[in-house]
Amino acid sequence: MDLDVEATALTARARDDRFMKAKTRTVLAAALAASFLIPATAEAAPADRQRDPVRALEQMAHPLWSTEPGRPTADLGALGAMIGKAKVVGLGEATHGSHEFFAMKERVFRYLVEHQGFTTFALEMSWSAGLKIDEYLQTGVGDVREVAAKNLAGSPWDREEFVSLLTWMRAYNRDHPGRTVHFMGDDVGAPAMDDEFFERVTGYVGREHPEKLPRLTELYTGLRPLDAFAYVRKPVAERRKLADQARQALDLISGMKDPWVVQNARSIAQTAEFLTIDPDDKASLPEFMRLRDRVMAQNVEWWQRQVGGKILVSAHNNHVAYLSSDYPLHPETQGSFLRGAFGKDYLPIGFTFDRGSFLSTNQAVGGGNWEKFTVGAAAPGMAEATLDKVAYEDFYLDVRAASGKARAWLEAPHPTRSIGTQFPVEPENVKLASAYDIVIHLHDVRAAAQRS
Repeated sequence: MDLDVEATALTARARDDRFMKAKTRTVLAAALAASFLIPATAEAAPADRQRDPVRALEQMAHPLWSTEPGRPTADLGALGAMIGKAKVVGLGEATHGSHEFFAMKERVFRYLVEHQGFTTFALEMSWSAGLKIDEYLQTGVGDVREVAAKNLAGSPWDREEFVSLLTWMRAYNRDHPGRTVHFMGDDVGAPAMDDEFFERVTGYVGREHPEKLPRLTELYTGLRPLDAFAYVRKPVAERRKLADQARQALDLISGMKDPWVVQNARSIAQTAEFLTIDPDDKASLPEFMRLRDRVMAQNVEWWQRQVGGKILVSAHNNHVAYLSSDYPLHPETQGSFLRGAFGKDYLPIGFTFDRGSFLSTNQAVGGGNWEKFTVGAAAPGMAEATLDKVAYEDFYLDVRAASGKARAWLEAPHPTRSIGTQFPVEPENVKLASAYDIVIHLHDVRAAAQRS
C-alpha cells in the first residue's frame, strides 16, 4: 500500500502563516495580561480557572514560534537555559511519524550544536547503520539520499525530515572541519549487519592477531551476515546457540587495543542476544524490553566516553523518559539507565500533541506498511486536553520548576498519547513530573513526509 503522506514541507507562505500565528498568539496573550483582561490572581479568575491548573501552567510556559529548523532561535533561549550543562539530552516523540516532532528535533539539535557544544545526534537504530551514516557525515563521500535509502529504509525515520537533518549535519561539518558533528545508532537489530560490518572485526583480527582469526571465523559462522528480519525465522534454540557464539567471539577479542573493534563485536553480541526473543513466550518479553533499553544506554555511554562531547538522544517518549508508561511490559527505560550512568547530567524531554496525523502500522490487520492515521482533539481528562488550553499554540515548560496547582497536576497520572509502530493503541497513564524534566506541547501535527 502506498503511503498517504503530506508534502515534504509547508510552502513558504504557509510556513510564514504558522510562524506569525504562533507569534501573534504570544504577543496577544502578553498584551491581554498587561491590560488586566487576564486576571492577575487566582481569586479574580473564573471558578473553573481556580479549579484547574491551566493558569499555573500558562505562567511557566515558554512559547515556541516555530517547529521548523532554520527559523530564528530566540524562542529557544529559555530551553537552552533549562538544559544547562547536561551532557546527554533525551528528546522523545509521541509518535514515530509526525513531521513536527522530527523537524523540531533538527531545530533543537542545531541550536544545541551552535550554542551549547553538542556534537552527536544519537538515534534508536542499529549501531552498524549509524556508523555508515557517520562516515558519510565525516567524509562527504556519497549522496545523502543514497545514504538515507540504504541505512534508514523500512524504519520510522526513513523520511524527508531525516534527509534534511543529515544534509544540515554534512554542511556543518564541511564548514567546521575542526569541530565536526556525529551521528550514532545506539540500538540493536535492523537493518542488517552485513559482511562489510563483520569485516570491521575480522579484518582487524586477521591483520593484528592472525592466530585468532580461524576461531573467530568459526564463531561467526551462521551469524554473518545478520539480517534481523530473516534471522528471527530461525528456531529459538538455534538463535540461542548463535548468541552464545557471538558472546564467545566478544570474549576472544575483548582485550584487543582498538576500542572500536571491540565495540563492533559487542554490538554483534548485543544484537544476537536480543534476537533470541521468543514472541510466543509472553512472560519473557519484559526482560527483552529491559535488555534493549539497557543496551541503548550502554552504547550512548560508551560513545560519550570514547568520542566525547554532548549527545542528543532521539527516541520515542517511552525510551527517553525516566519511567515507562507501559509497565510491566516495558519495565525499565533507556532514560532510567542513562540517569544511572550520568546522574543529573542526563535530562529527558517529552513531547505531547493535541490533534493531527502521523504514520504507523495498522495493528488491527497486522499490516507492516506505514500508513497515515489522524486523531481529533484530545478527550477531556487527557493530559493533552489540559495542556492545549494554555494560551500558546506551541510551548514548552520546565517540569522541575512547577509549584502549586501545576505541580499537583504534573505529579498526577493522566491518560496520554503514546503511539509507536502500531496503531490503534489506548492512551497510557503518565505522570509527567516523574517521566520528564521538560515537556514540549504542540497543538497539532501532520504526518511525516515520505523520502523522495
